[in-house]
Amino acid sequence: MILRAEQMADYPVSTGEYLLLSTSEETTRKMGEILAGLLSPPSLVGLIGTLGSGKTRLVQGLARGCGVAEAAVISPTFVLIHEYPGRIPVFHFDVYRLKDSEEFLELGVDEYFQRPGICVVEWADRVADVLPPDRLDIELSIVDSSTRRVILRPSGEHYRQVAEKMMSVWHHPSG
Repeated sequence: MILRAEQMADYPVSTGEYLLLSTSEETTRKMGEILAGLLSPPSLVGLIGTLGSGKTRLVQGLARGCGVAEAAVISPTFVLIHEYPGRIPVFHFDVYRLKDSEEFLELGVDEYFQRPGICVVEWADRVADVLPPDRLDIELSIVDSSTRRVILRPSGEHYRQVAEKMMSVWHHPSG
């Protein structure tokens, strides 16, 4: 969804943040798919948002963009790590049920962060203190039943470039 200048005031963001809006689950998946084409392994994406905000839909699209069968991607709430093989592997973590960052580290996540794939951490804000500083955090929030506000918060030059390319592709799609 492209916003007119007067509409942007309804969705303020801080300096260094990038705003996207999704108007459907498929649009959220498309965001993930585009993002997959902009990331280069190894990459780390932290997802932040309440239940139902679209985190898993974004991962489904990212996986689709990496050559993973989208149907294979489910919320890993009861399995803490899902590995999805594809052209680019996707390592999907859900830390919702973990009690602290130490428990997250005990999963061996540092090894995953070095592997040639894309690591996605749902509920990343709960373990932010132990995540590598260079990463792309994405916060999804519910605007209404079909609309999601998506804020990209890149840390590090590589992820800032990814966020800028994402904005360019999203607002000026080809084809």
